Amino acid sequence: MTTVESTIKTFSSLNVDEVDDGEGWASPPLAKNLGLLSANQIELARMLIEEAQQHLFAHWPEPGIDDEKKKSFFDQVEKLDTSYPGGLRSYIHNARQLLADSKAGKNPFDGFTPSVPAGEVLSFGEENFIKFEEAGIREACDAAFVLVAGGLGERLGYGGIKLALPSETTTGTCFLQLYVESILALQEASCKQKEGNVDRHIPLVIMTSDDTHSRTQELLESNAYFGMKSNQVHLLKQEKVACLADADANLALDPSEKYKIQTKPHGHGDVHALLYSSGLLHKWQNSGLKWVLFFQDTNGLLFKGIPASLGVSASKDFHVNSLAVPRKAKEAIGGIAQLTHEDGRRMVINVEYNQLDPLLRATGHVDGDVNDETGYSPYPGNINQLILRLGPYIEELSRTKGAITEFVNPKYKDSSKTSFKSSTRLECMMQDYPRTLLPSARVGFTVMDTWLAYAPVKNNPEDAAKVPKGNPYHSATSGEMAIYRAHSRILRKVGAKIEDPQMGVFNGQEVEIWPRIVWSPRWALTFSDVKNKLTGNCEISQKSTMVVKGANIHINDLSLDGALIVNAIDQAEVKLSPHVQNDGWMFEPVDYKDNSTPEEIRIRGFAIKKNDQTILNYDQPGKYCVQFHSVR
Repeated sequence: MTTVESTIKTFSSLNVDEVDDGEGWASPPLAKNLGLLSANQIELARMLIEEAQQHLFAHWPEPGIDDEKKKSFFDQVEKLDTSYPGGLRSYIHNARQLLADSKAGKNPFDGFTPSVPAGEVLSFGEENFIKFEEAGIREACDAAFVLVAGGLGERLGYGGIKLALPSETTTGTCFLQLYVESILALQEASCKQKEGNVDRHIPLVIMTSDDTHSRTQELLESNAYFGMKSNQVHLLKQEKVACLADADANLALDPSEKYKIQTKPHGHGDVHALLYSSGLLHKWQNSGLKWVLFFQDTNGLLFKGIPASLGVSASKDFHVNSLAVPRKAKEAIGGIAQLTHEDGRRMVINVEYNQLDPLLRATGHVDGDVNDETGYSPYPGNINQLILRLGPYIEELSRTKGAITEFVNPKYKDSSKTSFKSSTRLECMMQDYPRTLLPSARVGFTVMDTWLAYAPVKNNPEDAAKVPKGNPYHSATSGEMAIYRAHSRILRKVGAKIEDPQMGVFNGQEVEIWPRIVWSPRWALTFSDVKNKLTGNCEISQKSTMVVKGANIHINDLSLDGALIVNAIDQAEVKLSPHVQNDGWMFEPVDYKDNSTPEEIRIRGFAIKKNDQTILNYDQPGKYCVQFHSVR
């Protein structure tokens, strides 16, 4: 029996009523201070003692010294207890089990055999893709969106919240504005397709943290919610969890404050428990919603794939649909796999790349994770976007209370695996929701072209520059360039002649520089939208910049060699046949170490120099038919 087990047994056998002074269960430093605590806090104190956490009070002095700090300590304990499913006792029990498994080297996938799950592989612009896009637009007004956004941009070299970072610098549109405008465009397009033109406002939930909550609220309020109604948006704040000091799951005190338990983020898997406790899910169900879409905070392309993916969910009746991209074998991105246990259990989940290959080899696949005839692994790459059917989701959360399968990742000091280099904590991931589903659940995936749907921004310039050539940088530089590439390739798909990109190097990253083409979600959400609004013989040179903002702008026979900006209000119907040639806008290199340049610019490695442009503004209602040449 370990010391911890012995201590737990001793304390759990005590009965407060059997102790003469009523405080015999408490360690001496704590017993002297029980008079400071409320009845609920005394119960929490006893729970901590029963769970062998008496070290938390070893330094407590006599009453009258630091009394307010002692009370504050239990205020924190109360918060940690109420914010975790099952309470702090459950957290400690889960931690002990997971730490014991870690020490023993237990593989969570022992007994499971991987196979390729059912899913849909789509290619942009093909007939199947268009069919699912149209189906997804019809479903969109029956959906709610959940944005997981608990992090700051420090990892990117940006001091603000990641949602405030510009997705691209041609327009300066930040990620949150892009997401809100995309949802509003989906809302309008979908409601128009419903019988009787249904007027429904798609809800948006944003999961925040202590670090991001107030700044997210400020960003929304200072920009009038980017066009949404304020009651469409709900912020749910994620709390942190207690840190663990050692392999016995002793809670760690904060090194800078002895009356405070050290805490760290629990992971974005908390979003499910927050939604469960918020009451929003039943409210959505009662209002007729059918879908919940989860996405993360810095992927400027994600809404390009959402309509078709939602269409797949509806057409296939998936309870869970994981959005994915083609993945090379052994590529450093998790693969979506079906795992079947020898006892009959089955689940479709993300398996991390460093676990997938050994698992395949251990279950009879002698070559492990290898590419098939398509040139890609049959296990597609997970991009952490989920589409859940609301009814089954509520049923599952009613059973689990939103608790997600956790893991622990301690950094041990030595091979004894008893002490850590630094404190650890339990973590959970949003995409692990399917791990507890019953075998009857319909779980699948939708694979999209990477260039269309996946360009995350998560690495700072120094880390991105170290990425081996040929691998994605996942930086602010590559994320912005990916938006221009996607828009250029979409225009090519509808027949436009787009000049090939040139190569450039910014912040040590070699990237393709395509024409800087940006449009608002109201101009085009789908392949069909673009095809209907850009017609005739259109040509755009590599040095060009084109910005289109407005729902009713139709462009025919475009010739562009320079910069063209078109803005129109919704009540303006604009038909353009422009021939534009000017000096345009150019990229100028910027050193990311140059502190005189704003962070959001220097982390990209370039600034835009606006030499010349043609700007067309239509701010009055009416019909406009304009054919013009602007050469200078």
